[in-house]
Amino acid sequence: MTKTRTNKPLRYRQIHLDFHTSEHIPDIGKDFDAADFVATLKKAHVDSITVFAKCHHGWAYYPTKAGAPHPNLSRPDLLGEMVDSLNAADIECPIYITVQWDERNARLHPEWRVRSATDNRFDPSQLKAGWHTLCLNHKAYRDELLEMAREVASTYATPGIFFDIVLAPDCVCEECLQTMDAMDLDPEIHADRLTKDEWVNERFRTEMSAALNAEFPGLRVFYNCGHIHKQGPERFAPYSHLELESLPTGGWGYNHFPASARYAATLGLDFVAHTGKFHTSWGEFGGFKHPDALEFEAAQMVALGSKCLVGDQLHPSGAINPDTYASIGPAYARIEKLEPYLEDARQVSEVAILSAEYFHHAGDRNNNADDGAAQMLQELQRPFDVIDPSADFSKYRVIILPDEVPVEDELTERLNAYVRGGGKLLLSGISALQDDGSFAVPAGIRNVGPVDFDPSYLRASSKLDKSMTASPFVVYGRAQAIVAEGAEVLAEVVPPYFNRSYKHFSSHAHAPDDVAAAPLGAGVTINAGVAYVAYPIFSIYRAMGQPLYRYIIRGLLDRLLPDPALTTDLPSSGRASLTRQEARGRHVLHMLYGAPQVRGNAVPNRDGVRVMEMIEDIPAIGPVSAKVRLPNAPKRAYEAVSGEPLEVTDFGDGQYGVTLPSLRIHAAVVFEQNA
Repeated sequence: MTKTRTNKPLRYRQIHLDFHTSEHIPDIGKDFDAADFVATLKKAHVDSITVFAKCHHGWAYYPTKAGAPHPNLSRPDLLGEMVDSLNAADIECPIYITVQWDERNARLHPEWRVRSATDNRFDPSQLKAGWHTLCLNHKAYRDELLEMAREVASTYATPGIFFDIVLAPDCVCEECLQTMDAMDLDPEIHADRLTKDEWVNERFRTEMSAALNAEFPGLRVFYNCGHIHKQGPERFAPYSHLELESLPTGGWGYNHFPASARYAATLGLDFVAHTGKFHTSWGEFGGFKHPDALEFEAAQMVALGSKCLVGDQLHPSGAINPDTYASIGPAYARIEKLEPYLEDARQVSEVAILSAEYFHHAGDRNNNADDGAAQMLQELQRPFDVIDPSADFSKYRVIILPDEVPVEDELTERLNAYVRGGGKLLLSGISALQDDGSFAVPAGIRNVGPVDFDPSYLRASSKLDKSMTASPFVVYGRAQAIVAEGAEVLAEVVPPYFNRSYKHFSSHAHAPDDVAAAPLGAGVTINAGVAYVAYPIFSIYRAMGQPLYRYIIRGLLDRLLPDPALTTDLPSSGRASLTRQEARGRHVLHMLYGAPQVRGNAVPNRDGVRVMEMIEDIPAIGPVSAKVRLPNAPKRAYEAVSGEPLEVTDFGDGQYGVTLPSLRIHAAVVFEQNA
């Protein structure tokens, strides 16, 4: 018998409620109060909350036959009580099942445990507190997971299941060694081990979704690995939607989410972004994030096309924490008012980043070049998408190939056709470079190899950008030696006196620029709609943050796209995006300001320590002005939440401007064309 679910769009104001609870803690769920639970969520404007079937300790919170209930569970069906109370209050309740972190099964079935080829977090020692990862190459465990998923979906009225921890653990357990032998892969080669890990995970996702979709049509299914891999839409065939785990204070940082969101938006799936209520990250009891930070994060989510989710962790007693939801409430109250201006909205993106991660898949975080490009475009307030080669290039006026994008075969033909059709390209580093020193798309330049110096200097002028220095400035990376063959040279690479070494060094750091030396080659060029920067400038910017590097890209974009859809005088720490609700005949301009600061310098993490990038009190700024290019003159403009009318200035050529006297955290300016 099948049980059909109606897979409606994801809701906007979600909570993900962790409940990873040790067997050494008594009275689990004793203080759960269904009425208080629901009332607290309602007061905070929550309309969906993911609740738990099985946690990382391996315990279930309902009377399972597929697994084992928590030995100290005070209420035999805590999950059921939650589901019933939530459904009665019209709060959706997806259900959580952990996958590869299951400490109970790690003890019962040590043969299922991951044996990593390298020293990493997936295979900790027996004497270390932490999760001992299970390998999905063991059919008995996959069968147990499917049995539990069927049990949950058939027992409880839930819209979907969230499968957590589906990882690539670099496993070389006996089962994985046999698989690699059968696949003719070498277990001593990391790339081969990753290929095997991905194959194992894809089999699990495909089998699980096929079984659940057959029995429970419309059931939402998502598999979380902490990252949305930019590997093409086919990777997400087993998914009903996407969830973007990106806790800014939890180690992801504030620049991780936008690149993930603008890729997810191109895949045709509904998606929700995860932040956390924590000061640090998941599992932090007694940690609270400032309400201003949550309001900024939620506003940025919807401005970039995402639904909102805040992570929380329930106390083992089962009592919901009122302080947590008092901090979430203001953010979600604002999102609730904004929802009519968010539904079916699509971002107006004229610029696309062709993801370097697609071509260099490794790890569970964004590619540095992609992140650097996305960071620059945010700081320049240039709305963008992140795409892979499956995208329709003709939708964009400029495509950026950041630092290390190889261009061969079909991609060569498509990019050349794109340029012939009027599209513009911005290349950097070794993107599109061919073995013979030419470029896959004619750029009026030739590469003769990397320069001998690292770092080197760039000598530019205000011809490139108004903020260029008159003297050379240092660029912390190795440039390519570029000969101009028809391209306009906008900046030159100049050498230092020497590379710093024990044999020769000068002062505290790198040697100064050699004023008598000839240039090493062209550093920035443009030719027939193709711009080029000889450095891996986006990765360097992500590492160093030198504003001059961003000004290079600003100068090139001003030439490639002189009439953008959006311009604003927001500071570089401000964010802006423009969306279109076609069916409602309106555009919505989102402007945000909430500059993160480093407040902690030694937050422990798995690699040692990290800085704490956070937001506390956000001041109002203003006045703030913006111009947008619209297909038709707006009949009126107003701020979405307050309803305050705004005067529109017609600048001609389809450009319309507004000025906000003040901006605090977020404003959504509505341009009504059908009013």
